[in-house]
Amino acid sequence: MERGSSKHSPRVDEQMSSEVSGLVQGPGTGGSRVDEFRQPEPAGEDQPEPKTVTAGASRGGNPQGMSMDDVEERSRLGRFITMSALPGDRDTLVANARENQAPADIVAALERLPEGTRYQTISEVWAALGNKNETTRW
Repeated sequence: MERGSSKHSPRVDEQMSSEVSGLVQGPGTGGSRVDEFRQPEPAGEDQPEPKTVTAGASRGGNPQGMSMDDVEERSRLGRFITMSALPGDRDTLVANARENQAPADIVAALERLPEGTRYQTISEVWAALGNKNETTRW
């Protein structure tokens, strides 16, 4: 008993492959749409045109009380401090950041943390560095 795929013939497989090649390969010179009928329709007469968001502007996903730049910088800090370092004090966080090849500006910021304080989360570290965390709206 053969277990090969018999859903399509090789000719149909080739045709189907070429139909989705633009979607699979991504945008190129002709865009990501293979056929004209797959192009998105433009906005209607009474509809606003889509706009791009400028750097640092709210994209709707940032928490209340923080800008997108703040969110991205806190995330950048968190990339160089692993969960195994938390809870931890200043020396633990600095050592962990160095192990993870953190940039000099992050190491320098962590070295400015007060000695003897244990931090449970990245948000606590972020706040101790003088930055704002999100505010809760209740």
